[in-house]
Amino acid sequence: MSDTHNTRCGVVAVLGAPNAGKSTLVNQLVGQKVAITSAKAQTTRARMMGIALQGDTQMILVDTPGIFAPKRRLDRAMVSAAWEGAEAADAVLLLVDPIKQRRHELEPLIEQIAARPERKILVLNKVDRAKKEPLLALAQELSAKVEFADVFFVSALTGDGVPEMKEALAALMPEGPWMYPEDQVSDASERLLATEITREQLYKQLHEELPYDSAVRPEKYIQRPDGSVEIHQQIVVMRDNQRAIVLGKGGSRIKAIGEAARKELSELLGQKVHLFLHVKADERWTEDKEMFEEMGLDWVR
Repeated sequence: MSDTHNTRCGVVAVLGAPNAGKSTLVNQLVGQKVAITSAKAQTTRARMMGIALQGDTQMILVDTPGIFAPKRRLDRAMVSAAWEGAEAADAVLLLVDPIKQRRHELEPLIEQIAARPERKILVLNKVDRAKKEPLLALAQELSAKVEFADVFFVSALTGDGVPEMKEALAALMPEGPWMYPEDQVSDASERLLATEITREQLYKQLHEELPYDSAVRPEKYIQRPDGSVEIHQQIVVMRDNQRAIVLGKGGSRIKAIGEAARKELSELLGQKVHLFLHVKADERWTEDKEMFEEMGLDWVR
């Protein structure tokens, strides 16, 4: 495909306050699950990319972590990953949840992108649930602050309005050869994808009990001769009492987490998965440069 003369290829940075629905939107554009979706804010740690195809156009979607006031080193690494993602973009897409606007997080974003050179697209999410008049008023108010090339009203959840937006985004991409082969839908390596899926389960099942300072590290990823894959991961928490929470009574919790993650992984990878999880408590893990790099993040002092 990429040898034809009029293909297009570009990078779209997807920005928005935490929980605006970025991962859900990326999944809609790609047409399959690549970015993790979770009820917890700030779960997208790595620059998880999806690749969306529209006719002869390939769009690399950079799903940037929600940009919030960074307090800890982990947060700082996530924030720098977010802006790095937006630096080389051909378009910046700002996704806004009109219902929970999260003004304290939206305003700094608006200020930061106002001065950026890229073409900017405003996408108001949740049209299936928001009232029309306030929606239009919000679009007008934000357009007065930032010069948006286009405004779209969509529902990331139902997909309503997404095809039109995808077509408009594709038209903004520069002409050029595709960066990825057609069958490689995501460049997020399968190892990283596998840790994201486990981490999503970790949050899903322990959302109230486990704080953010937990991580999932890839250890081994072995393709077995019988066509199945063997995946070993380490769940790292800060304290022993958190380790006990993750393990659960008689190991019941970690078993449930592993089972759910294994099931989803085998569907995603299209092969049988053997998943081995173990939990380690290490109160200094957020100071560990190597661990950040394993999670696809830059070490930020």
